[in-house]
Amino acid sequence: MANRSTQRILPWLLGLLSGLLLWAAWPTSPLTLLIFIAFIPLLRLTDLVQHRGVYFGCVFLAMLVWNVGTTWWVGNTPVPISGVLANVTNALIMTVPWLGFKNSRKRLGNRGSYFALIVYWLTFEYIHLNWELSWPWLNLGNVFAMHPEWIQWYEYTGGSGGALWVLGGNIALYACWQHRGDYKVPFSTFLWKEAWKPALVILLPFLVSTIVAVGMGMQVSRSSKASPLPIVVVQPNIDPYDKFASDAEGPQLQKFLALTRQQADSNTAYIVWPETALFPHGAWEHNLNEQLAVQKVRELLRQYPKARLITGATTLKYYKDKEEAPYSARPMENGGYFDAFNSALQIDTSRTIQVYHKSRLVPGVELVPYSRYLRFMESWALDMGGITGSYGRTPGAEVLENTAQHIKAFPTICYESIYGEFVAQHVRLGANLLFIITNDGWWGRTEGHRQHLQYARLRAIETRRWIARSANTGISCFITPAGKLQQPQPYWEEAVIKGNVTPGYTFTFYVRYGDLLSKGALIFCILLIVYTIVLRFTNRKAYVERS
Repeated sequence: MANRSTQRILPWLLGLLSGLLLWAAWPTSPLTLLIFIAFIPLLRLTDLVQHRGVYFGCVFLAMLVWNVGTTWWVGNTPVPISGVLANVTNALIMTVPWLGFKNSRKRLGNRGSYFALIVYWLTFEYIHLNWELSWPWLNLGNVFAMHPEWIQWYEYTGGSGGALWVLGGNIALYACWQHRGDYKVPFSTFLWKEAWKPALVILLPFLVSTIVAVGMGMQVSRSSKASPLPIVVVQPNIDPYDKFASDAEGPQLQKFLALTRQQADSNTAYIVWPETALFPHGAWEHNLNEQLAVQKVRELLRQYPKARLITGATTLKYYKDKEEAPYSARPMENGGYFDAFNSALQIDTSRTIQVYHKSRLVPGVELVPYSRYLRFMESWALDMGGITGSYGRTPGAEVLENTAQHIKAFPTICYESIYGEFVAQHVRLGANLLFIITNDGWWGRTEGHRQHLQYARLRAIETRRWIARSANTGISCFITPAGKLQQPQPYWEEAVIKGNVTPGYTFTFYVRYGDLLSKGALIFCILLIVYTIVLRFTNRKAYVERS
């Protein structure tokens, strides 16, 4: 009786254990190495459980515990149900690769099904980076963000290389444990004969990272044709729930100007302000030069003639009729349509203002997924900036150009900085400096803003570009091309920092060719699905013929 009860509860304990290990390994926990055993309970679960409903339930439990433990803070908003829906939905989606793995066990055998698991998981992550329900916060490659010295080879693979490392390590360790019963030899002999395989899978990337880091250091010392640029980063520490008040815009602008003056000088090349620093209630793009805030900024910039201001802003674009307007545009009471954009501006002393529109939008907050097909869902949007419906996605400038100093800068806005290939595409367009402007204060003193900071280090490694990060409430800092943090400022404190960054002009393998691992996995995934369909059809035909 006790044995039967144990058998019933064991699968659920394995699912729970896997979820807890994944949570314990995730940034900003110091227990990162647990990631190499975190999936072993699910691999064992796959071998033990035959009932599909029980298997699905146990895998879903693992994914739910991981999601809730790691990103519970997404519900730390005025509408907590949004966080519940996000965690449950993401956990459901994350079960799909495991269901595919379970389905492939009998058809493909051990080795074939392990290969299928890697293919299915990498394909899932690639889709999760590119559709409108995108939430790649828990993509496996992000787990190593706190340890850039381990993953200098991300300049070749991007984050998908980290996912392959994690899955390969778990599979190798589990396969090694399974083979223990095949060897009637002392444990020390078994280690000599078998344990070197998972050790090689897990340890080799550490060695490769060291070699890549040494090579990068030698390359930098040989070719440094660019001069460092002095950059000022402002962290105003304005409560995001107060910044959109009707009477707050003027005092906030004065605060930005005063903080900037503390560090700016005649050599300053860029001044960086955070997301939605200007026009929290929106300003028409065709009329930006007439805005009082822009005029005040130009008065400041005349004191620092070399400087350009990179700042977040809410901008509006007008369309005369419905045919001209994109699907995200909303009707106006007096006729016409308008789009609202979460934007980045580059302002100098001329009358030219370059405008970049954020295109990777947060589902449910800035974007109602696939609302062009489900228009009734627009009313469900929870826009933190006070604008009902989805933000616009009409492209603005791809990069912000500074022709006087031969610089092209890419200003990733908040959530965009977790998309490796997206950032790499803009580096391929010529961006030699990266800025991250963000407003992480919505979630308070939770892991959200800390994880977001750590993920930025991956973008620096993948592209080998300096990053200047301005966060409204923190953590503002500079990040070297090797992923090291410089001058990180305390969260929820006012700060202004100055540092020198060097523009980059070479392309990494990842920048040049993109995420080849994920694209290869997608091709194999399609082939596996086709093979499964053909196999099922031929087996059915053989059964009919025998009957």
